[in-house]
Amino acid sequence: MQPPLSISRHCGAAVVLASIIAAPATARAQEDPLPTTTPEEVGLSGEVLARIGPTMQEFIDRGGTAGVMTLVARRGEIAHWEARGWRVQDDDPLEPNDIFRIYSMTKPVTSVAVMILVEDGLLSLDDKVASVIPAFKDVRVFQDMGPRRPDRAMRIRHLLTHTSGLTYGVFGSSAVDSMYNRAFDKESGSPQPDLREWADILASLPLVDDPGDRFNYSVSTDLLGLVVEVVTGQTLDRFFRERIFEPLGMHDTGFQVPAEKRDRLTAMYRPTGYGLKLGDSPTDGSFTRPPDWLSGGGGLVSTARDYLRFCRMLLEGGELDGVRLLEPETVRLMTSNQLDEDLIPILKIPGMGFGMGFAVPAGIEDGTYWWAGVANTYFWIDPAEEIIAFAWTQLQPFGAATVDRLLRPIVYEAILDEDESN
Repeated sequence: MQPPLSISRHCGAAVVLASIIAAPATARAQEDPLPTTTPEEVGLSGEVLARIGPTMQEFIDRGGTAGVMTLVARRGEIAHWEARGWRVQDDDPLEPNDIFRIYSMTKPVTSVAVMILVEDGLLSLDDKVASVIPAFKDVRVFQDMGPRRPDRAMRIRHLLTHTSGLTYGVFGSSAVDSMYNRAFDKESGSPQPDLREWADILASLPLVDDPGDRFNYSVSTDLLGLVVEVVTGQTLDRFFRERIFEPLGMHDTGFQVPAEKRDRLTAMYRPTGYGLKLGDSPTDGSFTRPPDWLSGGGGLVSTARDYLRFCRMLLEGGELDGVRLLEPETVRLMTSNQLDEDLIPILKIPGMGFGMGFAVPAGIEDGTYWWAGVANTYFWIDPAEEIIAFAWTQLQPFGAATVDRLLRPIVYEAILDEDESN
């Protein structure tokens, strides 16, 4: 059954669009109501975009996921924003401004935080990680004959590009991945370490590669979170709040959902042979409690409204509504491929490279940069077409609901020729 789109706890998208609270320009961007438009005003076909909702609904009706939120913005204005399905399956309809676990979509935020420190002169891309976190002074590289010293030092740029020699554990099958899984076993019953304790344990484990030798998706961005804390003397959540979230007016983004907002937190599901099973509760799940440690690699929740403001800042060269976070040159660096040719492609996607926090096609100027979260939240930014697009659901494992593959072809089919849009 399809829930009515206009009935909700918050009276639907119309109220969402009209409920933005303005704030002083000296403290943050001027927050006008979210800019919306007809698709044709920004060179998109409304007839084509109208297929997005039914396409997502069909996927939901097949049991693919509980709910999907989609958004398409062009030239700074929203041309499509819709929620289909359920926030809590068969109980509460999903609304456009509900709160999602964005997991690895936290990584671009942490990468921006690091580049703010680089612009502030507090950090350099070529700084050794050990100069900030001394535990990494004696890090070793795994080999069968016994660990050895790395061929080169691990540097901040290696963390930003996932070429640090670190790994994740859960996504690999190497001997080092097994060591990670044993060291960070959450089911062991042992108290979970805080961020600094976690980093000490991490530094005691061998690297899977020499820094710079290979792209390997890893906990590098989590370690960058500690870099931010050490360099600034602030906790990661405070730095995010003061230097990114408050300036951009991202009021619903953080590491925990407060009690008064839990009626907007989406339930997360897992597929089974008998339908969808609840994986994380919106009322007493993992994001309703303070985290064991602040994960710069995957710890945030957010809304489409908030993350759109973050993406608009990037698309507009580091500035949004009169507030600048980064210089245009820094954004171009972050969203350009930083990998040597022999490290490409990443993720088995032909021609795909990596910038600093984003996947980006190698060798293409103004290429589309993007990333995703493990609960199947996807975003992409296309500078050439001035498009920002989201396709978000809450389903694990990653890849079980590739809703971006449903959205992308519709968005690009909707682009009108200049003669058609005039």
